[in-house]
Amino acid sequence: MAKYDRAAELKAFDETKAGVKGLVDAGIAEIPRIFHHPWSDDHYTKNSSSVSGETTVPISIPVIDLEGLDKDDVRRKKIVEKIGKASESSGFFQIINHGIPESVLEEMKEGVRRFFDQETEVKKELYTRDYSNPVYYNSNFDLYTGISTNWRDSFLCHMAPNPPKPEDLPIVCRDILLDYSKQVVKVGTLLMELFSEALGLNPNHLYDIDCAEGLTVLGHYYPPCPQPELTMGVTEHADVDFFTVLLQDEVGGLQILNDNQWIDISPQSGALVVNVGDLMQLITNDRFKSAVHRVVSSHEGPRVSIASFFCTGMIPTSKLYGPIKELLSENNPPIYQEVTTSDCCGQLQLKGLGGKNSVLDYFKLDKTEK
Repeated sequence: MAKYDRAAELKAFDETKAGVKGLVDAGIAEIPRIFHHPWSDDHYTKNSSSVSGETTVPISIPVIDLEGLDKDDVRRKKIVEKIGKASESSGFFQIINHGIPESVLEEMKEGVRRFFDQETEVKKELYTRDYSNPVYYNSNFDLYTGISTNWRDSFLCHMAPNPPKPEDLPIVCRDILLDYSKQVVKVGTLLMELFSEALGLNPNHLYDIDCAEGLTVLGHYYPPCPQPELTMGVTEHADVDFFTVLLQDEVGGLQILNDNQWIDISPQSGALVVNVGDLMQLITNDRFKSAVHRVVSSHEGPRVSIASFFCTGMIPTSKLYGPIKELLSENNPPIYQEVTTSDCCGQLQLKGLGGKNSVLDYFKLDKTEK
């Protein structure tokens, strides 16, 4: 039997520039070994409802209706309380009546499908692992550093603070990318107000410290998998940003880890999924929680999702973020050092997707406290 050379297989897969979709289009019946995940005691059993595999009562994350938010102070207070509670517990919630028309949401999902349905030769023009590019496509940003290869392809657009030229965006989804990005920024700005209020701060606090400065939009494509029991769509991880706004289609597969249970985030028409990121947990001194989540692979598909990350990412900056002083006290001293957003994202690039708060642990003032 030939010796398994993972590095060579990764390189061969990368050089095709066809991604996971290319494998499916070629009609494979068995997935390459690079996609096999190392299920062990260090990784949660993929298809169990809990880490221990015990049967559990189904749990769902809150769906928060933003209707009437600015017309009724009592209703706004209730919404803020719900967002605060969700951010302090699971770190995840869904929002409806957020202001983005459902027609825009549907067209954004169709735009991602159109991009990946293009001929490989067309997509290859954007394929790169140079992450300084404003727009690019590849499969697994951590292909060479992750614990295993995930069953998904992605394209990424850095939409703020330095937006790409419109002509640099893929023509098959250019118009909807520009439209959706503008509208999701409005949603993100509103969420920052609500997060601030939930923390007992001035509504403009998070906006004023530039938490809305950066926006990166990722279109993810998860082809149907012939052996979904062997791999993952996305390995468990926490997002290295302030927060993420996710649009997902009806296929499903997103799960969060809460109290040692994997909870399905069931798709809901017209809803956006919101989750707290590592940087938000850092600046709130662990008050808001950055939840570990993953995407399971499936025979069904393709699954499409669009993740909007509010963070400047790897853009070099001298701006430091630390625990918000107004939230600190003698009984609540700072847990983390001050960091730049690129410090955090740099750690993610080094580690790849991994265990719970692997990035945050690196920036603890007392790293012996895990």
